[in-house]
Amino acid sequence: MPVRHPFTVALAGLVLLGALILANDVSAQQANEVRALWVARASLTSPATVEAVVKTAHDYGFNTLLVEVRGHADSYLRDGVEPTGPEDPRSMPIFDALQALITCAHANTLRVHAWINVNLVTTATNLPASRNHIVYRHPEWLMVPRNLADQLAKLQPGNPSYLGTLLRWTREHAEIVKGLYLSPLTAGATAYTAGVLANLVAKYPVDGVHLDSLYYPDNIFDYSRTAMDELRADVRPRLSVAARSQLDSSNQPFDYADHYPERWTAFRRSRLTALLMRLRTVVKTRRPTAVFSAALVPDEFDARTRRLQDWRTWLDGHLLDVACPIGYTQDTDIFETQIATIREIATSSKVWAGIDAYRLSPSQTINNIQAARRQRVDGVALFSYDSLTDPAQHEINYLAEVSRGAFRLDAVAPESQ
Repeated sequence: MPVRHPFTVALAGLVLLGALILANDVSAQQANEVRALWVARASLTSPATVEAVVKTAHDYGFNTLLVEVRGHADSYLRDGVEPTGPEDPRSMPIFDALQALITCAHANTLRVHAWINVNLVTTATNLPASRNHIVYRHPEWLMVPRNLADQLAKLQPGNPSYLGTLLRWTREHAEIVKGLYLSPLTAGATAYTAGVLANLVAKYPVDGVHLDSLYYPDNIFDYSRTAMDELRADVRPRLSVAARSQLDSSNQPFDYADHYPERWTAFRRSRLTALLMRLRTVVKTRRPTAVFSAALVPDEFDARTRRLQDWRTWLDGHLLDVACPIGYTQDTDIFETQIATIREIATSSKVWAGIDAYRLSPSQTINNIQAARRQRVDGVALFSYDSLTDPAQHEINYLAEVSRGAFRLDAVAPESQ
């Protein structure tokens, strides 16, 4: 038997140990994990930009694109039912941005999910140019905060002062609200949103639909006149004759919400859940295999109490194929805790960890990806292609750094994401 030098044995042991460590590290990366990029509409303005998006994603190990096709109740669909967006690619009459992206992405083994902003329909600073926009056609469908409700109740929604007053308040409270939101309590608004989505899935072979802004901006919304009528119609039949008489005699529009705050909160949550269910039915009826996902407020207490987004009920009810909590924090420990909570609850749904990468360094993003993998997520999604490839925001090649640090296994296009 040949004699082995002790140094040789020790070196072999170190090599084996290193290989085992590397194997364990790589084993956390599932080859079929979803690696998604959100792509804003401004990056889809020409055939060249579409090809650049696909090439960049493919080269750096991504396999899924979450593509913004409904920004703020506007559309880049060639035959969309809403006004066109501010950077409308239809200025090129033969160019269909979404179809071009689907064709190019599929040829490069990438999946395309339509990213839909549901409730947020405009910012308060950049109003839609088209007078056909929903905020002008149906201002009565917009959410109203409680501390503005008395003032707006004295105005007809068709009065320009109604929208102007709501806009001024929104601009002054930018810390709690991004813009104007459609109300899930209003039958007309929910039917309208469902129609927009139905048009999309009927005309485009998307691999999935990803819902965003499916929440209330704050629990002080919606005290619009229409919402108060809906609450009254829901609660009144359950009251005694005496209770109904007392509330009716006061003739105050907010009495039902003020007298029954727990019912009012539950009512708003349930109507948001009903909207989610309706949109799921729209998608699955037309495209049964499409992946139905939604961006979730990551902290459950904040989601349920302030945003009235009852995602535990959504997950328990199997209403989502994929839950996508968006980690806004820059603290990896908090991020991992939030992901772990949703992963534990989502026993019948897949989980993609959403990472607000544009606010993080590449190393922070890599740390978050590794944290998400420790919690056995099914994928990660980075926000966003546009910011991460913008040299004005990042001097380095951000996606190349992340790819080298986190994507050592080649991505594949899974059969079912």
